[in-house]
Amino acid sequence: MTISLVTGHAGTPHVTAAQDAGLHAGIIGLDDYVLDMQNKFAITVVSANKVTIGSGELVMQGYHVSNDGGEDLIISNGSQGMKRNDLIVCRYEKGSESVESASLVVVKGEATTGTARDPAINATSMWKGGTIYDMPLYRIPLNGITLGTPVPLFNIMQPMKAVWDSLSHTNDFASKLNTRIGQHDSALAAMQNRVRTGMSIVTQPTAKGYAPLWTLAEFKKAFGRDWKDGCTVMVTNAHWEANGIVPIGTRFVKNSGHIDVMFNANSTAPARINWTVILPAD
Repeated sequence: MTISLVTGHAGTPHVTAAQDAGLHAGIIGLDDYVLDMQNKFAITVVSANKVTIGSGELVMQGYHVSNDGGEDLIISNGSQGMKRNDLIVCRYEKGSESVESASLVVVKGEATTGTARDPAINATSMWKGGTIYDMPLYRIPLNGITLGTPVPLFNIMQPMKAVWDSLSHTNDFASKLNTRIGQHDSALAAMQNRVRTGMSIVTQPTAKGYAPLWTLAEFKKAFGRDWKDGCTVMVTNAHWEANGIVPIGTRFVKNSGHIDVMFNANSTAPARINWTVILPAD
Protein backbone atom coordinates (compact mmCIF):
# COMPACT_ATOMS: atom_id res chain seq x y z
CA MET A 1 0.00 0.00 0.00
CA THR A 2 1.59 3.25 -1.12
CA ILE A 3 -1.00 5.78 0.03
CA SER A 4 -2.87 5.97 3.31
CA LEU A 5 -5.05 8.38 5.24
CA VAL A 6 -2.91 9.35 8.21
CA THR A 7 -5.40 11.68 9.90
CA GLY A 8 -8.31 9.28 9.87
CA HIS A 9 -9.77 6.25 11.66
CA ALA A 10 -8.54 2.99 10.15
CA GLY A 11 -9.79 0.53 12.73
CA THR A 12 -6.25 -0.53 13.61
CA PRO A 13 -3.10 1.36 14.66
CA HIS A 14 -1.66 2.76 11.47
CA VAL A 15 0.10 6.12 12.12
CA THR A 16 3.89 5.82 12.19
CA ALA A 17 6.48 8.07 13.80
CA ALA A 18 7.98 8.73 10.37
CA GLN A 19 4.62 9.98 9.09
CA ASP A 20 4.30 12.36 12.05
CA ALA A 21 7.87 13.54 11.53
CA GLY A 22 7.15 14.04 7.83
CA LEU A 23 4.26 16.35 8.71
CA HIS A 24 6.47 18.38 11.06
CA ALA A 25 9.27 18.56 8.50
CA GLY A 26 6.86 19.71 5.81
CA ILE A 27 5.49 22.50 7.98
CA ILE A 28 8.63 23.58 9.86
CA GLY A 29 11.26 22.60 7.32
CA LEU A 30 14.04 20.07 7.12
CA ASP A 31 16.20 21.80 9.67
CA ASP A 32 16.74 21.81 13.43
CA TYR A 33 14.96 24.20 15.78
CA VAL A 34 14.32 24.72 19.46
CA LEU A 35 10.69 25.75 19.94
CA ASP A 36 9.65 28.81 21.92
CA MET A 37 8.42 26.72 24.84
CA GLN A 38 9.34 26.24 28.50
CA ASN A 39 13.02 27.07 29.21
CA LYS A 40 14.11 26.55 25.58
CA PHE A 41 16.97 24.22 26.61
CA ALA A 42 18.66 27.02 28.56
CA ILE A 43 22.05 26.03 29.98
CA THR A 44 23.33 26.63 33.50
CA VAL A 45 26.98 26.11 34.45
CA VAL A 46 26.90 24.33 37.80
CA SER A 47 30.62 23.71 38.32
CA ALA A 48 33.90 23.34 36.43
CA ASN A 49 32.71 20.04 34.98
CA LYS A 50 28.92 20.04 35.20
CA VAL A 51 26.14 21.88 33.36
CA THR A 52 22.37 21.64 33.50
CA ILE A 53 20.15 21.78 30.42
CA GLY A 54 16.68 23.19 31.09
CA SER A 55 13.33 22.00 29.84
CA GLY A 56 12.15 22.58 26.31
CA GLU A 57 10.86 21.24 23.03
CA LEU A 58 12.81 20.85 19.81
CA VAL A 59 12.29 19.52 16.32
CA MET A 60 15.21 18.05 14.40
CA GLN A 61 14.63 16.94 10.85
CA GLY A 62 10.92 16.84 11.70
CA TYR A 63 11.36 14.61 14.76
CA HIS A 64 9.90 16.12 17.93
CA VAL A 65 11.92 15.78 21.16
CA SER A 66 10.63 16.88 24.57
CA ASN A 67 12.69 17.60 27.68
CA ASP A 68 10.30 17.82 30.62
CA GLY A 69 12.84 18.88 33.25
CA GLY A 70 16.44 19.83 33.83
CA GLU A 71 19.15 17.32 32.96
CA ASP A 72 22.70 17.36 34.29
CA LEU A 73 25.63 16.66 31.96
CA ILE A 74 29.22 16.05 32.94
CA ILE A 75 32.04 17.79 31.08
CA SER A 76 35.39 16.00 31.17
CA ASN A 77 38.07 17.98 32.97
CA GLY A 78 40.41 20.07 30.89
CA SER A 79 44.21 20.00 30.97
CA GLN A 80 46.61 22.75 31.95
CA GLY A 81 47.93 24.61 28.92
CA MET A 82 45.49 22.93 26.55
CA LYS A 83 42.34 24.11 24.80
CA ARG A 84 39.32 22.04 23.83
CA ASN A 85 35.82 22.45 22.40
CA ASP A 86 33.10 20.04 23.48
CA LEU A 87 29.63 19.99 21.93
CA ILE A 88 26.37 19.30 23.68
CA VAL A 89 24.01 17.69 21.20
CA CYS A 90 20.55 16.17 21.13
CA ARG A 91 21.15 12.74 19.64
CA TYR A 92 18.60 10.71 17.68
CA GLU A 93 19.30 6.99 17.49
CA LYS A 94 17.55 4.13 15.74
CA GLY A 95 18.55 0.88 17.41
CA SER A 96 17.70 -2.73 16.95
CA GLU A 97 14.20 -3.57 15.78
CA SER A 98 13.97 0.09 14.61
CA VAL A 99 13.45 1.34 18.18
CA GLU A 100 14.11 5.10 18.18
CA SER A 101 15.27 7.28 21.05
CA ALA A 102 16.67 10.72 21.84
CA SER A 103 19.17 11.84 24.47
CA LEU A 104 21.42 14.75 25.44
CA VAL A 105 25.05 13.86 24.83
CA VAL A 106 28.41 15.58 25.36
CA VAL A 107 30.70 15.04 22.37
CA LYS A 108 34.26 15.54 23.59
CA GLY A 109 36.65 17.49 21.41
CA GLU A 110 40.39 17.06 20.93
CA ALA A 111 42.73 19.00 23.21
CA THR A 112 45.29 21.24 21.51
CA THR A 113 47.78 23.98 22.30
CA GLY A 114 46.54 25.92 19.27
CA THR A 115 43.03 26.88 18.20
CA ALA A 116 40.41 24.45 19.45
CA ARG A 117 38.10 22.92 16.86
CA ASP A 118 34.62 21.45 17.25
CA PRO A 119 34.50 17.66 17.28
CA ALA A 120 32.86 15.76 14.43
CA ILE A 121 29.20 14.89 14.91
CA ASN A 122 26.70 12.68 13.12
CA ALA A 123 25.12 14.77 10.38
CA THR A 124 23.40 12.25 8.09
CA SER A 125 19.65 12.95 8.22
CA MET A 126 17.19 10.24 9.13
CA TRP A 127 15.55 10.99 5.77
CA LYS A 128 18.79 9.90 4.06
CA GLY A 129 19.18 6.69 6.01
CA GLY A 130 21.01 8.03 9.05
CA THR A 131 20.49 5.94 12.19
CA ILE A 132 22.33 8.41 14.45
CA TYR A 133 21.83 12.14 14.06
CA ASP A 134 23.16 14.95 16.25
CA MET A 135 21.58 18.37 16.63
CA PRO A 136 24.17 20.78 18.13
CA LEU A 137 22.88 22.76 21.08
CA TYR A 138 25.97 24.30 22.71
CA ARG A 139 29.71 24.66 22.26
CA ILE A 140 31.56 24.33 25.57
CA PRO A 141 35.02 25.94 25.31
CA LEU A 142 37.68 24.87 27.78
CA ASN A 143 40.90 26.77 28.35
CA GLY A 144 43.10 24.73 30.61
CA ILE A 145 40.86 23.58 33.44
CA THR A 146 38.55 26.58 33.07
CA LEU A 147 35.13 25.98 31.54
CA GLY A 148 34.26 29.00 29.37
CA THR A 149 30.93 30.56 28.54
CA PRO A 150 28.68 28.13 26.60
CA VAL A 151 27.89 29.23 23.04
CA PRO A 152 24.35 28.50 21.76
CA LEU A 153 24.33 26.81 18.34
CA PHE A 154 20.58 26.46 17.73
CA ASN A 155 17.87 28.64 16.24
CA ILE A 156 14.57 29.26 18.01
CA MET A 157 11.47 28.69 15.88
CA GLN A 158 9.01 31.48 16.60
CA PRO A 159 5.31 30.58 16.88
CA MET A 160 2.85 31.62 14.18
CA LYS A 161 1.50 34.42 16.38
CA ALA A 162 4.94 36.07 16.42
CA VAL A 163 5.17 35.72 12.65
CA TRP A 164 1.68 37.20 12.25
CA ASP A 165 2.49 40.11 14.58
CA SER A 166 5.68 40.75 12.62
CA LEU A 167 3.79 40.73 9.32
CA SER A 168 1.15 43.06 10.77
CA HIS A 169 3.83 45.53 11.82
CA THR A 170 5.46 45.18 8.41
CA ASN A 171 2.17 45.87 6.64
CA ASP A 172 1.54 48.89 8.86
CA PHE A 173 5.03 50.21 8.14
CA ALA A 174 4.60 49.56 4.41
CA SER A 175 1.27 51.40 4.43
CA LYS A 176 2.80 54.41 6.18
CA LEU A 177 5.80 54.31 3.84
CA ASN A 178 3.54 54.23 0.77
CA THR A 179 1.62 57.21 2.15
CA ARG A 180 4.84 59.15 2.68
CA ILE A 181 6.08 58.23 -0.80
CA GLY A 182 2.76 59.37 -2.27
CA GLN A 183 3.01 62.65 -0.39
CA HIS A 184 6.61 63.08 -1.57
CA ASP A 185 5.67 62.31 -5.17
CA SER A 186 2.78 64.77 -5.03
CA ALA A 187 5.00 67.46 -3.57
CA LEU A 188 7.68 66.74 -6.16
CA ALA A 189 5.18 66.89 -9.01
CA ALA A 190 3.82 70.17 -7.67
CA MET A 191 7.35 71.57 -7.36
CA GLN A 192 8.28 70.44 -10.87
CA ASN A 193 5.38 72.48 -12.24
CA ARG A 194 6.60 75.51 -10.31
CA VAL A 195 10.33 75.41 -11.14
CA ARG A 196 11.49 76.57 -14.57
CA THR A 197 15.01 77.00 -15.92
CA GLY A 198 16.46 78.56 -19.04
CA MET A 199 19.00 80.90 -20.63
CA SER A 200 18.80 84.48 -21.94
CA ILE A 201 21.23 86.98 -23.44
CA VAL A 202 20.88 90.45 -21.94
CA THR A 203 22.61 93.80 -22.43
CA GLN A 204 22.93 96.63 -19.95
CA PRO A 205 21.34 99.82 -21.39
CA THR A 206 23.97 102.59 -21.28
CA ALA A 207 26.11 100.51 -18.92
CA LYS A 208 24.16 101.25 -15.76
CA GLY A 209 24.76 97.93 -13.94
CA TYR A 210 21.46 96.28 -14.80
CA ALA A 211 19.76 94.71 -17.80
CA PRO A 212 16.05 93.93 -18.42
CA LEU A 213 15.36 90.19 -18.32
CA TRP A 214 11.58 90.23 -18.93
CA THR A 215 8.74 92.67 -19.08
CA LEU A 216 5.63 91.63 -17.17
CA ALA A 217 3.97 90.67 -20.47
CA GLU A 218 6.98 88.57 -21.49
CA PHE A 219 7.01 86.90 -18.07
CA LYS A 220 3.33 85.94 -18.35
CA LYS A 221 3.84 84.63 -21.88
CA ALA A 222 6.87 82.57 -20.82
CA PHE A 223 5.39 81.10 -17.62
CA GLY A 224 1.65 81.28 -18.12
CA ARG A 225 0.94 83.40 -15.06
CA ASP A 226 1.36 86.92 -13.76
CA TRP A 227 4.34 88.07 -11.76
CA LYS A 228 3.70 87.96 -8.01
CA ASP A 229 5.71 89.10 -5.05
CA GLY A 230 6.28 85.44 -4.15
CA CYS A 231 8.14 84.75 -7.40
CA THR A 232 11.84 83.89 -7.04
CA VAL A 233 14.38 84.43 -9.83
CA MET A 234 17.99 83.25 -9.48
CA VAL A 235 20.67 84.00 -12.08
CA THR A 236 24.23 82.86 -12.86
CA ASN A 237 26.67 83.38 -15.72
CA ALA A 238 26.21 80.90 -18.55
CA HIS A 239 29.69 81.23 -20.11
CA TRP A 240 33.26 81.64 -18.95
CA GLU A 241 34.09 84.77 -20.99
CA ALA A 242 32.34 87.08 -18.53
CA ASN A 243 35.20 89.58 -18.33
CA GLY A 244 34.59 90.00 -14.63
CA ILE A 245 30.95 91.00 -15.12
CA VAL A 246 28.95 88.81 -12.74
CA PRO A 247 25.18 88.81 -12.11
CA ILE A 248 24.51 89.34 -8.43
CA GLY A 249 20.72 89.11 -8.33
CA THR A 250 17.43 90.33 -9.76
CA ARG A 251 14.91 93.05 -9.01
CA PHE A 252 11.36 93.92 -9.93
CA VAL A 253 10.93 97.51 -11.11
CA LYS A 254 7.28 98.32 -10.59
CA ASN A 255 7.10 101.69 -12.47
CA SER A 256 8.70 100.28 -15.64
CA GLY A 257 7.18 96.80 -15.33
CA HIS A 258 10.51 94.99 -15.74
CA ILE A 259 12.35 92.15 -14.01
CA ASP A 260 16.01 93.18 -14.20
CA VAL A 261 19.30 91.33 -13.78
CA MET A 262 21.70 93.21 -11.52
CA PHE A 263 25.46 93.07 -12.19
CA ASN A 264 28.51 93.76 -10.09
CA ALA A 265 29.88 96.20 -12.66
CA ASN A 266 28.83 98.30 -15.65
CA SER A 267 29.34 96.95 -19.17
CA THR A 268 27.77 97.32 -22.60
CA ALA A 269 28.79 93.78 -23.63
CA PRO A 270 26.02 91.17 -24.03
CA ALA A 271 25.91 88.66 -21.20
CA ARG A 272 24.57 85.12 -21.36
CA ILE A 273 22.54 84.39 -18.22
CA ASN A 274 21.27 81.10 -16.79
CA TRP A 275 18.10 81.65 -14.80
CA THR A 276 15.90 79.63 -12.47
CA VAL A 277 12.35 80.77 -11.71
CA ILE A 278 10.42 79.36 -8.75
CA LEU A 279 6.75 80.23 -9.01
CA PRO A 280 4.69 80.54 -5.83
CA ALA A 281 2.08 77.92 -5.03
CA ASP A 282 -1.42 78.79 -6.15
